[in-house]
Amino acid sequence: MDVNYELYKVFYYVADSLSFSEASRQLFISQSAVSQSIKLLEKKLGQALFYRSTKHVELTPEGEILLKHIEPAVNLIRRGENQLAEADSLNGGQLRIGASDTICRYYLVPYLKEFHRLCPNVHIKVTNQTSIACAKLLESGQVDLAVTNYPNSGLSSAFNTRTVQQFHDIFAASDDFAALRDRSVHLRELLDYPILMLDRKSATSEFLHSVFQRYQLDLVPEIELSGNDLLIDLARIGLGIAFVPDYSLPAPHPGLFRIDIVEELPARQLVVAWNEKLPLSPAAKQFMDML
Repeated sequence: MDVNYELYKVFYYVADSLSFSEASRQLFISQSAVSQSIKLLEKKLGQALFYRSTKHVELTPEGEILLKHIEPAVNLIRRGENQLAEADSLNGGQLRIGASDTICRYYLVPYLKEFHRLCPNVHIKVTNQTSIACAKLLESGQVDLAVTNYPNSGLSSAFNTRTVQQFHDIFAASDDFAALRDRSVHLRELLDYPILMLDRKSATSEFLHSVFQRYQLDLVPEIELSGNDLLIDLARIGLGIAFVPDYSLPAPHPGLFRIDIVEELPARQLVVAWNEKLPLSPAAKQFMDML
């Protein structure tokens, strides 16, 4: 298909910002030129790529499909530009990491501190998403590395992974649930209590639901949230029993106790993942070696 690739670039900037005016600002061309480029691309492809109105712009289903292919290409070009700028050194460039809030706070912070000390000229960009969403960031080329919980349904066979830490998940409760203290509790018993856990889009939620299903139990959480710290806070005030990774709740923890579970919960891992098909920058290699 005879398409000027500059049209795809214009498409990406409009799709990324969902704004013709913002795309024109970022591309340093007129809004009219942006509009004409999109019309030309739609004509060549024979598909409408955007829904347009006076108030907002949205991608059509065809536009969504095209973006899934264009976005990784744009990020790959940017990565190549960054690596050329770095000139195989650690005197500049960027390190882009995807990780959840919990992993950042309880695992990555000391490594980020040490990396910044060793490579002060490398710009560090950390994107906080769930572990599953971080896998998607890696797939689209928006991050160089992802540090995620594992198992992780978002990590495909196209990614390399290296285990950096093993951990166990725990159930934590306040004295409002003192009847569960100092004794062994079956998972079935926990169904009688309000369970606080991460939302369904997380690897942790997938894991816990799979554990309960293994024992033919249907888990219906009382509250689902996007962060472990808030789960711990709510457990501390007695709203329920929080399911969190052990590294986020060092023992002893004021106001909370760990519930002893009869059934053995399998260990999970923290892994660093990268795409073997894409070259790693010196900064990314250095950071991986530190982990």
